[in-house]
Formats: sequence, C-alpha cells, structure tokens
Amino acid sequence: MESIGQRIAAAREEVRMTQAELAEKMGTTQSAVARMESGKQNISTAMLRKIGVALGRNVMGDAAGSVNLSVTGGHTLSGTIETNTSKNGAVGLLCASLLNKGTTTLHRVPQIEEVFRLVEVLQSIGVRTQWNEHTLTITPPSTFNLAGIDEAAARRTRSIVMFIGSLMHQLNSFSLPQSGGCKLGSRTVRPHFYALENFGVHIDTTEDAYEVSVAKKAPNEVILYESGDTVTENTLFAAACTPETTVIKYASANYMVQEICHFLELCGVQIEGIGTTTLTVHGVAEVNTDIEYTLAEDPIDAMFFLATAIVTGSNMTIARCPIEFLELELLTLEKMGLQYEKSEAYLSHNERTKLVDVTIHKSVLHAPPEKIHARPYPGLNADNLPFFAIIAAIAEGQTLIHDWMYEKRAIYFTELDKLGADTALADPHRIFITGPTKFHANELVCPPALRPATILLIGMLAANGTSVLRNIYSINRGYENLVERLQSLGAEVSYLEEF
Repeated sequence: MESIGQRIAAAREEVRMTQAELAEKMGTTQSAVARMESGKQNISTAMLRKIGVALGRNVMGDAAGSVNLSVTGGHTLSGTIETNTSKNGAVGLLCASLLNKGTTTLHRVPQIEEVFRLVEVLQSIGVRTQWNEHTLTITPPSTFNLAGIDEAAARRTRSIVMFIGSLMHQLNSFSLPQSGGCKLGSRTVRPHFYALENFGVHIDTTEDAYEVSVAKKAPNEVILYESGDTVTENTLFAAACTPETTVIKYASANYMVQEICHFLELCGVQIEGIGTTTLTVHGVAEVNTDIEYTLAEDPIDAMFFLATAIVTGSNMTIARCPIEFLELELLTLEKMGLQYEKSEAYLSHNERTKLVDVTIHKSVLHAPPEKIHARPYPGLNADNLPFFAIIAAIAEGQTLIHDWMYEKRAIYFTELDKLGADTALADPHRIFITGPTKFHANELVCPPALRPATILLIGMLAANGTSVLRNIYSINRGYENLVERLQSLGAEVSYLEEF
C-alpha cells in the first residue's frame, strides 16, 4: 500500500494537482487522498482505475509518476523569454501569509512543485486557498489545528521550518514534521533555533518532528548565527507581530528577504535597512487586513536562460531580469568574454524591484583568472553558482569553482562528465572544470537537487544528438513550464510518454 501510495502521489505531482483537487475530481475528501498516498488505506483495482482517469495517468505503469524528457541538442536557440517570478519569494510569502488574520491575495504565483507542497500543508491546517490562474487567495481559519497536517507534503520541502516564525503568534505549542527538499548534505536548521529563542520560542527536535513551545518575549536585538535567507525570513516573521522594535543584525539582504520586507510593509510593519545586513523592525500587535501583493521576478530563473544562451552559442534576449541581483554574475561573465547588452532599467509590478532586458550575443569565453565562489548578497548568488559549472565547461582553460556553502553539492557537478565535460573534484566543495567541451548526448537521471539538475538539461541542449533526462521532479520544484518555454525558443525538448 505504501508503494502504491507513493506512485499515486508522484503521478499527482507530475500533473501539478493538489490533493484537494484530486479529491474533488474523484468525488472524495482530501483526507482520503492523503490516507491513500501515505499507504494507510486499502485501494481496490477499481479505485486505481478511478484515480488513473482523474490524473490522466496509469499509476501502476513501469514509469508511473516519473517525468522524463527527450532533448535533441546541438543547435542554437533564438527569441525572447520573460523571466518568471521567484520560487524562493513565493514560498517565503506563503509562510508570511500565516501572519495575516485577513485575506492575502498573491499575484503571479509560480505554479511549481514547491508551491504546491506548501499549499497542501496550508490546506491541511485549515487554511482556505483558491487559485485563479496565477493568483492565489489565502484565507486563514479562526483557529489553526495542526493535528491533521499533511506530513508527506511537509517533508518534501525545507520551507516548512519557516512556519515557526509565523505560527508562534497563533499557537502556544505545536509540532511540525521535519523537512526535506533538495538533498544537499547537512544543512543545519540550528541558526533558526538560535534566532527564535530570542522571542521565547523553544524547539525540541525529535527523530521526525520539531516540537515547538512559545512563551513570547520581545528582544531588543537579535544577532543571527548565520546570515542565511530562510533564517532571516523566519526572524522577520517573529519580529513582525512582536509589538516592539527589534534590530536584526547579520541579516541576509538577498532578493527573497527583500520580497518579504516589501510584503510586511503592506501589513503595516515598518522596516528600516531593507537591502542591508541590519534590519530594524517596528512590529505590530497583529495583522488583520486584506492584502494584495504581486511577486517579483526570479534572478535564478533569469540565470538559467542566460546560461542556456551562452552554452548553446545563441543570440537571445532574457526580459525582465532583476538586475540588482545579477550584476556580479554579469560582470564575471563579461570578464570571461561574454558580449551582451542591457536595456534601461524599469520597475517590476511591486514598484520596488529594478528590471532590465539582457540580450546575449554568441561569444568565445575563457576561464576566469580567479576562482568562482558564492557569497551572501551582494555577492554572487549561491543558487547561481551551479550555472557557472556548465558555463566553465565551454570556456577555454581551467576554472576552479568553490561551492563552500552547501555540503557535497559540487559532487553533482561531476555528472557533467557523462556529457563529455572534463571535471576534477578536489574535495566535496571544490571542482576544477577544463574546457572547451564538445558535449555529447547521453541518458541521465536527475540528481535530487534543483540547480545541479538544470545544468544537465543545459548541457543536453548543447550536445549533438538526442539525450534523455529522467525523473525531472527536482527541476519541477523550481521552474514552471520550463519545457514549453524552451520550446518557444526553438529547443527540441519534449516529454516522454512511457505509461
């Protein structure tokens, strides 16, 4: 039953359907679907056929639930692609919506797996959600009840830890499942605990849960143990509904943190120092108002297409790039020999984020004189670092990439060897890549990490012949309609129907 349940969940996620939506199509309840997927309910063959009809998938086929791609590469792309809105901004805003006792309406929400998982968790604790294309309306219950929380969905995203900073204002004690997400080694959540204990939050970690108890207090100052994005967001949530002034030091100033600050300002929270590492938050007693906010564009989505244009030798325009979060990446590429143009800056829908259109010209690149490594903003973004691995593969000379921030992620970069790249792993954090590479086609399985998976796809687009990329769930966690968007640029990429 557990194996069958996993197949049902995988097939449902493939077609981007929530548990509630599947339940509605089948004429049953979300809790029944949750029981099936967790292996806690017997399922007849008739029920399996009914599920298959609702999903449009044979959930018992050999490849059930797996989404695979066929990629015929080796030719250039052309045209203009618009940057999508941010995965990391969206998940932060979904967590932030728990602060509001009124209705929160978010526009331009990416319909991706990470968002679907969090929406399922929200629904399971009593939150009403409604999609209208890419607009998501979120209405909280009068009282949160975490007894029926969707554990399966919660465990598939690391973002669940950010519920603590919001729910601490609603509940005196609660339990959250331990989170998952990308498999990037030992990424500790200890900095979250150190930050939130300043607000009277005590967290016991069991084998599979966070047990949270709250005795609220108001700190004057919080020094973050780590200048991380999610820990900064969690601390902002805690400070937002603490009706005192809280100074957060060593905060991340990254794009998703600024997105949260813009949203909280609409909630009536005054924040000084947005874009710096010291945030002064003037909290409020509660947020109880109807709020609308439009998400900003994703610099990591823009970087995917920048890298795709460079590696395939294409002349291409990437529109609506959030330039303040890509400037160092573009400067590094410029020093490697990239030729490009950018438009005059204009504002995103939130009237805060600066955008430009970037046109990439086919260029001959050489290895940079210095190693490439990520740093907290305003340094090169850690999520953009993997794209430099695939770019380094087509550059003349040897590039050292130092991925110090994530345990063992650099090991995934060696998968590029299967497409013809020349890599030498120095240790779990450092890798030498020597180019230029003449990529060749191959059949690969996506690693269980979002960005390393995407660079394999880019390599396949540059490789002569037809490649197969299997189990792209990790890519679907962060990119919406990626296949269709690549097709619009002339890429020969399509889904494999193997059911």
